[in-house]
Amino acid sequence: MPIKPAYVKRISRELIERYPERFSDDFEENKETVTLVTNVESKRVRNRIAGYVTRKNRKN
Repeated sequence: MPIKPAYVKRISRELIERYPERFSDDFEENKETVTLVTNVESKRVRNRIAGYVTRKNRKN
């Protein structure tokens, strides 16, 4: 089953909106935070979400 980019972006935006102080521009920290605040079981999906959150935080 392919991971849809829209799914990753939607989840990432919701996480940034709900927990703006918990995410930084460090990918490793964001991976741990995504694991704590979501119920995503797939490592691949978790990493994509954390990567998108990291990219968004580096822009700001």
